[in-house]
Amino acid sequence: MNTPEQSQLGKSSAYIDQYDPSLLFPLPRAPKREEIGLQGSQMPFFGADLWTAFELSWLNLRGKPQVALVHFTIPCETPNLIESKSFKLYLNSFNNTRLADAAEVQARLRTDLAEALWRGSEQKGSIGVKIIGLDRFDQEMVQELDGLLLDRLDVECTQYQPAPELLRANHEEGPVTETLVSHLLKSNCLVTGQPDWGSVQIRYSGAQIDQEGLLQYLVSFRNHNEFHEQCVERIFMDIWTRCRPIKLSVYARYTRRGGLDINPFRTSHPGALPANVRSARQ
Repeated sequence: MNTPEQSQLGKSSAYIDQYDPSLLFPLPRAPKREEIGLQGSQMPFFGADLWTAFELSWLNLRGKPQVALVHFTIPCETPNLIESKSFKLYLNSFNNTRLADAAEVQARLRTDLAEALWRGSEQKGSIGVKIIGLDRFDQEMVQELDGLLLDRLDVECTQYQPAPELLRANHEEGPVTETLVSHLLKSNCLVTGQPDWGSVQIRYSGAQIDQEGLLQYLVSFRNHNEFHEQCVERIFMDIWTRCRPIKLSVYARYTRRGGLDINPFRTSHPGALPANVRSARQ
């Protein structure tokens, strides 16, 4: 089983510019899920990790460079996630590789990533790969997460490691439906300790969640070392178990690193994924 310490994170790495799918480094989701009380294949949430790659390039058959953006949709049911530096190294391996067209690039991306993400599992599945060519760059929008801004609250913050005890809900009153947003989410890379900056949107129906406690809770991730996907699942489970909503969705958009951003979405009920639209900080 691969571990984060075995990855290229925090290490000097050679940049391979010829196509090499072996550069992808899958990491199992299970160990971190076990930390938050989740075991087996049945999860209390649905969702996906929405990635955007801003630095994809290859050569056409005449040697002329091509550039594109790519949106990836990785189901949270995959047994593995992809360590982000290995993802960057893999994408860079296309740089001096001659390929017929964007369709061939898309096919290789889908095949290679699906193999790594489902590796070690009897269950197999696909992932979403959408290539955005130069002619559609002007259609890529910038939009903030909608919802009531928690950051307006003047709260005292003293805890900078996840503190789920800060979460509380009023079960004495009737249920409400709210969408709450904060831009104060920060965590650190599990291996290097480098900062990861994000915005988070929480939609729920149920007993009204105390907004001050929720903001203090989100701030408490500030010195926590964990990958993006793992942080969002921890947030989901802490709210789910502490506040006991009827429905819950947690969506985070993190700023990019190495030409990649990762935007995990977890929800208690099936439905459409949010649009992969970047925010101003992305």
